[in-house]
Amino acid sequence: MKWTIFLLSALFIFSSFAIYSLDDVRANYSQLATDKKMCSELLAQLEKNKDQSATHLPYLGGLQTIWANHVLNPLSKLNTFNKGKKDIELAIEQEPNNAELRLIRLSVQKNAPNFLGYHYNIKEDIQFIKNNRSQIKSNVINQYIESLLKD
Repeated sequence: MKWTIFLLSALFIFSSFAIYSLDDVRANYSQLATDKKMCSELLAQLEKNKDQSATHLPYLGGLQTIWANHVLNPLSKLNTFNKGKKDIELAIEQEPNNAELRLIRLSVQKNAPNFLGYHYNIKEDIQFIKNNRSQIKSNVINQYIESLLKD
């Protein structure tokens, strides 16, 4: 009886902690600009992970740039955005021929205000994604590509 209560308590406690993966980020990426809570949770999980891989870094960077929309202090907004931009560019340096990384940069650059000066790779990334779309196997990402290229 004690073990049953213990197991049920443990299950309840652990189920209340959300564990997010890159698949969760991919599936919810387009909603993060308007969903502050989800953006905060996913960002915290990615930051906690400390993964420096070329797949993890651009999603962390993308979330950081999106999080800048939710920050109120203008200096914090700029610092958060620049931190995200740096992570995205570092990942693309590591894997310049990865279409998914280019997609993340494209999504940020298309949505970043011009005064931030982060818009110089839009045409290049659109062309690269069109030419290398076969690399991307995820249906979620391919749907996001469709919507991003329409804009």
